[in-house]
Amino acid sequence: MRAMVLERPRTPLVMRERPERAPAAGEILIEVAACGVCRTDLHVVDGELPNPKLPIVPGHEIVGRVATIGAGAAELTLGERVGVPWLGSTCGVCSYCRSGRENLCDRAIFTGYTRDGGYATHALADARYCFPLPQRPDDAEVAPLLCAGLIGWRSYRMATAAEQLTGAARLEALGLYGFGAAAHILVQVAAWQGRRVYAFTRVGDEAAQVFAKSLGAVWAGGSDEMPPEPLDAAIIFAPVGPLVPLALKAVKKGGRVVCGGIHMSDIPSFPYRLLWEERHIVSVANLTRVDAREFLALVPQAGVKSEVTRYPLAAANDALVDLRAGRLQGAAVLIP
Repeated sequence: MRAMVLERPRTPLVMRERPERAPAAGEILIEVAACGVCRTDLHVVDGELPNPKLPIVPGHEIVGRVATIGAGAAELTLGERVGVPWLGSTCGVCSYCRSGRENLCDRAIFTGYTRDGGYATHALADARYCFPLPQRPDDAEVAPLLCAGLIGWRSYRMATAAEQLTGAARLEALGLYGFGAAAHILVQVAAWQGRRVYAFTRVGDEAAQVFAKSLGAVWAGGSDEMPPEPLDAAIIFAPVGPLVPLALKAVKKGGRVVCGGIHMSDIPSFPYRLLWEERHIVSVANLTRVDAREFLALVPQAGVKSEVTRYPLAAANDALVDLRAGRLQGAAVLIP
């Protein structure tokens, strides 16, 4: 097998030839057809996440076919198309796992961070954490659903939690800060559900603003602007701490600001009046298998389409550079 490997943080990935490993009990070997390039991969490569397994093969938006099945993984079949997300496995016995919060498991293993991921021709995965995928013809277009889509969905569920749990007024106006891979998927879901979506991009990024409107946003502007109406909730996908007080300023009383990234720069101090009147700040950590099943079932109903730029596996460093520079509309996807 071939793989793009991170040997030390803050260094380019290198192509390595490796022996193909047989799956252990409960595992499957996947022949990778496509792997999305996520901002979390940048955080791993840039050394912003602690204690990665090194050397590591990044990538946790994996689409592929089951090539070999280990003992005890009989729920999947040879040749079946599956997806592998960020959550690679959990302990199943800690208080978080037993209470339906496996995303917070103290002993979780993460694809492309603490176990090798999908920037490769083949990948091993725990069969229990793989998902049969919607029958769409293009593997590359499915790949971003495995993290950008899933984390976007969990963030969205957090943003609408009051409406779901307490019968509060319906969330009508939703702000999305950082219009990248996750936001370009989520805007389609929210618009399909009849919500007004306001997209906030890098200042002056008119192309991203046009793109957001083409996918259903009713307004798009720079992240330094205020929306035309107060927001019921806002989700921040950009890893930029100073967006938190801006989003708090934009949400109405009782509104919620959801931080959807695994890493963010420091949040600056801000006046208490921005938080007052029962505004909330919450973070989203990882995902659960329930999130994945819900979202993947919803995708065909909502007609979600992923905008992707394809790169050959050997050009993984180029994809990461383009993502870091904000040159992508939608998501980057590696094709082995």
